[in-house]
Amino acid sequence: MDFEYTPEQIQLRREVREFATAEIAPHVMEWDENQTFPLEVIKKLGSLGYMGSIFPEEYGGAGLGYVEYAIIIEELSRVDGSVGIILAAHTSLCSNHIYKAGNAEQKQKYLTKLASGEWIGCWSLTEPEAGSDAAGTRTTAVRDGDCWVLNGSKTFTTNAHYADVCVGMAMTDRSAAQHGISAFILEKGTPGFRPGKKENKLGLRASATGEVIFSNCRLPQSQMVGRQGEGFVDSLRILDGGRVSIAALSIGMAQGAYDAALKYSKMRKQFGRPISEFQAIQHKLVDMATKLDASRLLTYRAAKMIDAGKRVTRESAMAKLFASESAVWIANEAVQIHGGYGFIKDYPVEKFYRDVKLCTIGEGTSEIQRLVIARQLLND
Repeated sequence: MDFEYTPEQIQLRREVREFATAEIAPHVMEWDENQTFPLEVIKKLGSLGYMGSIFPEEYGGAGLGYVEYAIIIEELSRVDGSVGIILAAHTSLCSNHIYKAGNAEQKQKYLTKLASGEWIGCWSLTEPEAGSDAAGTRTTAVRDGDCWVLNGSKTFTTNAHYADVCVGMAMTDRSAAQHGISAFILEKGTPGFRPGKKENKLGLRASATGEVIFSNCRLPQSQMVGRQGEGFVDSLRILDGGRVSIAALSIGMAQGAYDAALKYSKMRKQFGRPISEFQAIQHKLVDMATKLDASRLLTYRAAKMIDAGKRVTRESAMAKLFASESAVWIANEAVQIHGGYGFIKDYPVEKFYRDVKLCTIGEGTSEIQRLVIARQLLND
């Protein structure tokens, strides 16, 4: 088994870290306080090839693999998880759905602009009454001549208010349950399609999360992506890769919190010496570092399996489950090491603590991950 990064991957990590330090770090708290979507930085990420990292060059992508993609997400999230999740939703959900399920014409029309960062994408599956039970979708698409007419709404859509393209799910055959859900590509400005309420969130506040609304939205058959009734099945395939995204997002924020706690423990003095010399603090740091390493091993195993063309339903769910729950624990310990200062916005651990909780919820809660893993274990 190979646990080493290639020289090219090491260089990529260095480049992304330098970009995040120079372009993102100075603005993190301002963006968070004002809920500012960092559009200029997102466009720069596109020009660097990071918005289409996993797609072939023929579609404007960088032709990299999931290992490299996870490195990008991790290093951006180490500075600001908001930027990490904006890129993750754009790349592994919206763009990847079109890449995996779309036809040649759709890929040429949409993926080229998404991969270059010219357009921003969002992906809408969750509804107010259909979260973990995504098969309970109420949004409908009814055939009317050569068109489909969509009615309903989605919630918790990352990038909803800034997306040029949305991949949304709608029920085309209620009697077929999850096999009656189809996926559609919607462009910004399409009559009957618009963003709704923008959510005021606990964390990741620079990423825009909100509703998308379909009101008698007419779409030609050409806007269906994938086969009719296969939208939910395709979504499950997309989520296998998406879980690697969230695991990498978790690792990045956990690493940021750990780095801050380690630095603080060396500077902060109590009883005449740095608190890093106290065994209680050392034990916390050791456990934090160990959980980080274990999270990386699970996550990059899954990423490497995707690059090898293997199925990763169990492995990606394990990575997402362990990395996200470990990240919440690590951020909590980082706040504890800071003591009272961990509760103050002048120190970065306060923000990591708020941001990281989403990772145990988004793209399948921890409880759903356990169900997914259990099914895989029992059906082996």
